[in-house]
Amino acid sequence: MRRGWIPLSLVLTLGSCGKQGASSADAGDDDGRIFLTNGIEVVVEDDGGLSLVDDGRRIWGLAPGHGPRVSTFNIGWSGDTAIWEFTRTNEETVEYPLLRGVEQGGGSEPEGIADETWAVFGREGSEEEVRVYLGDEFRDSDFSRVTIQLPTGQTTTSVALPVRCTETGTFHGFGGQYETTDQRGKSFDLFVSEQGIGREPTEPSQPINGSEHTAYFPMPYYVDADGAGAVWDTDYRMHVDLCATDSQVAWFETLEPEHELWVLRGPTPADVIRQLSDRVSRPKRPPTWAWSPWMAAQGGSDSVRAEKLALEAAQIPYSAIWVQDWTGIRMNLDGGFGVQYRWLPDLELYPDLAELIAEFHADGKKFLTYANPFVSKTPTLEHYPEMVAQGLTIKQNGEVYDHAAPNLISTHPDLTNEASREYVKSFLRDMVETYGMDGWMVDFAEWLPLSAELSNGSDPRAYHNRYPEAWQRLTREVMDEVRPDGDWVSFARSGWRGVHGVAMIHWVGDQECTWSEHDGLPTVVPAMLNLGLSGQPYVTHDIAGFSGGPSGKELFLRWTELGAFTPIMRTHDGNKKLENWSWDSDTETTAHFRRFANIHELLVPELEAMAAEADASSMPMVRHLMIEFPNDVASRAVHDQFMLGDSLLVAPVVEEGATTRSLYLPPGTWYHVWTGDNYEGGVTLTIDAPIGSPPVFSLGEDRPDLRAVP
Repeated sequence: MRRGWIPLSLVLTLGSCGKQGASSADAGDDDGRIFLTNGIEVVVEDDGGLSLVDDGRRIWGLAPGHGPRVSTFNIGWSGDTAIWEFTRTNEETVEYPLLRGVEQGGGSEPEGIADETWAVFGREGSEEEVRVYLGDEFRDSDFSRVTIQLPTGQTTTSVALPVRCTETGTFHGFGGQYETTDQRGKSFDLFVSEQGIGREPTEPSQPINGSEHTAYFPMPYYVDADGAGAVWDTDYRMHVDLCATDSQVAWFETLEPEHELWVLRGPTPADVIRQLSDRVSRPKRPPTWAWSPWMAAQGGSDSVRAEKLALEAAQIPYSAIWVQDWTGIRMNLDGGFGVQYRWLPDLELYPDLAELIAEFHADGKKFLTYANPFVSKTPTLEHYPEMVAQGLTIKQNGEVYDHAAPNLISTHPDLTNEASREYVKSFLRDMVETYGMDGWMVDFAEWLPLSAELSNGSDPRAYHNRYPEAWQRLTREVMDEVRPDGDWVSFARSGWRGVHGVAMIHWVGDQECTWSEHDGLPTVVPAMLNLGLSGQPYVTHDIAGFSGGPSGKELFLRWTELGAFTPIMRTHDGNKKLENWSWDSDTETTAHFRRFANIHELLVPELEAMAAEADASSMPMVRHLMIEFPNDVASRAVHDQFMLGDSLLVAPVVEEGATTRSLYLPPGTWYHVWTGDNYEGGVTLTIDAPIGSPPVFSLGEDRPDLRAVP
């Protein structure tokens, strides 16, 4: 049987006594069973629920006693710092909980559909029906389409589907989520936002304090550890209630009543990820040099040259220097250091930028920088007057839309306007052709206001979620043009369903330089795992965080240990760059960093092999245990350790002062890479983990090569 998306179309129509088809007995097998053309069976369960069954395995279904829920309401929002809060007033909701039957017949409605199958829902005391359409686009299609459509003239703000919460089912994924991986039992919005400068629940009064599910890269998608999943093909905000209000029902509500969703049949989590990426595309594979460490430097040409000499003297292996302040230094409101928002160099700070970059190239090193989509008004830099005069920015009431931004006041380029896109691309192109840059951090893109007027008339409430894709697309188009050999990188933080097709690397965001379980070091592993589960295999993070701080020695050492076993090992000076601990803060730290950079360098051939696999299937490089051990139930709940590829298990120490670590070893024979001792898996154990020996285990064979790195 073919494996892929369920060839499934589900059209939700409201009306009274809609089109009638043949009975299930007329349209199914001889025994009256109903099958879609790819062999998926539509089953009405004894408890009244509706299920899709693949070879006897329930892969998706609607909960018994519930049906589609249709609501109308007024929406309000606020979010001057890109952490959005939504309200709904004058709400009216109607649910259609009675499954009145399933009908099937052959036909041509919608066009190209071979078979038509309807599940008919209603409610007591009314002839009004909701008809849920199940069918195929083409008989040989791998696509699994669920289309929700409402009749012309139907006033509807949202539609929610009640998905069955099975006994063993999970809800992993949802993009770059930070606190855990299985979200079952939680209720939250999916909407591109600022992560938050701190996400502490005890500090909600801070102006940019986030919450558990504020995320740069959320995604209307989940993967069930039982081996199925679904992705909603919508740009609008979604709300999910994952068996939280009712333990039997996961509600998926979208503000786009007419949309599609796609059910992914598995049968393993790895298959679901591949099927997802077949649908939404895959990120571009980074070049081989990207797997060697990247080192941060800033402060002007002389400072960057000094950093180069210091790295050489300390014998730190690295492939790229990345310099975020090439556009100039800006003081942040909290006293930390930021950058000027523009796409031109600060010629006082970097008067010889092209020559500086050429020096790194002459030594075989790459030079990376920074770009974001803000068009700065305060202070007024080069772009704002010109872009406003040419009508290239977003608007409000027909005038340039000046809005709050991290640098006080900015606007955004209107990326639905081709002239605006070409304006920005001309500067990105110049970064490569004039100065020789090899790539950059493609920062921000989550601040687009929800009331912006766009030149193509797009609804900003939807385009907001696609703006990260539009922003990253500019870099992709420029680099594909000027570096068609692929010798470049980009790394971003924001995204939504569909960004995969223009992305390369994603970093997990601006963690606090702390041990906080809400926004510090402990959030890095869940975020990497969730991005991998959501079709982004190439991930990285800031060693040792960005916001808050300053970072201390122990935090830097532990974050370095995690970075060594991450696909892209990359440092960041952080917001408080003059106070944060760094690789050269003392001799012990330098030796520690050199050792783990060399360990990472030793892994480069393995990382390149993982990248080749990811390029073909989106198989994550940082893998949730359930991907490698899909039949091991205990692996499903583990969110603070991971597999790097298929053989290394990494359980980083993320608790301040800890010298031991409790961890879970899945079934198999495991070798402690620092001692050579072997253990039989399927157990939870506590391991000594002093600084310099983070728990890392190799499956099936010892790794004396890692142990030998001095």
